Amino acid sequence: MPAYRPLKIATSEITPRAVYLQRREFLAAGVFGAMSLLSARGAQASPLSTVPSIYKVDEMPTPREDVTTYNNFYEFGLDKADPAALSGAFKPLPWAITVDGMAGKPGTFDVEQIMKEFPIEERTYRMRCVEGWSMVIPWNGFPLAALLDKVEPLGNAKYVAFETVVRPDEMPGQKSVFQSLPWPYVEGLRLDEARHPLTLLAVGLYGETLPNQNGAPIRLVVPWKYGFKGIKSIVRITLTDTQPMNTWQVANAQEYGFYANVNPKVDHPRWSQATERRIGESGFFNTGRHPTLPFNGYADEIAGLYAGMDLRANY
Repeated sequence: MPAYRPLKIATSEITPRAVYLQRREFLAAGVFGAMSLLSARGAQASPLSTVPSIYKVDEMPTPREDVTTYNNFYEFGLDKADPAALSGAFKPLPWAITVDGMAGKPGTFDVEQIMKEFPIEERTYRMRCVEGWSMVIPWNGFPLAALLDKVEPLGNAKYVAFETVVRPDEMPGQKSVFQSLPWPYVEGLRLDEARHPLTLLAVGLYGETLPNQNGAPIRLVVPWKYGFKGIKSIVRITLTDTQPMNTWQVANAQEYGFYANVNPKVDHPRWSQATERRIGESGFFNTGRHPTLPFNGYADEIAGLYAGMDLRANY
């Protein structure tokens, strides 16, 4: 396990086995370790003009320091601190995002222009990682539905597929350090999930543009699903009539499904999902646990999307 972690680690904190087995190969690429943590944190950050939103949980936000230094973004490395330390060379601008597939008006859009077209809202959401830890994050972004409406999905479109950029020269984790994860990272939602008002395309956090390590310049946020559904650094969104695979489903379908809805009654095969550890609460390595809420506390808003479904079979 990573050397900086405490000796006593709950099973819910354990990185998937396939990731761990590739860790030494990644560490061999030590040339990237010279990038400074400070420069990565500040890369490309600038204030955003935002408008208030009704979507806000009444909970203490996780400190920005924790949000920007403790996360998974395997394109930059396998440890929680790697994205902040190794993303300094990543260039989030200029950036274009292509929306294609079953759309009446497909196109390629400049992210900076999109940010001017759609009002940027302030939304504070819970985020629950499949590994058993959680945060409360003040995001800045706009509804994914706004972009989908712009391209006019066709009547036979049922799903939305997402794809992350591939830049191995800027993203050291893509240089064959993790053979069991095929690049690019991909994700997917049902169209009704994608169009739900809670589903956000985030372009910032804490009132500033997204840091590289958090998915700059644009990422997906779906607060009732486990965090790995929040694909980062998106370059393509495709409307389709076929349920897309997601990267973790490809890597290990027995442990990671398409839906990935937060469900405390459905355990991961290797750990319980009944509780979670809130990062930044009473110290960075606080060992206190909180009960995990169905749909991460958003059941009132989205449970109807899954009426009649077997949420154990559709995990």
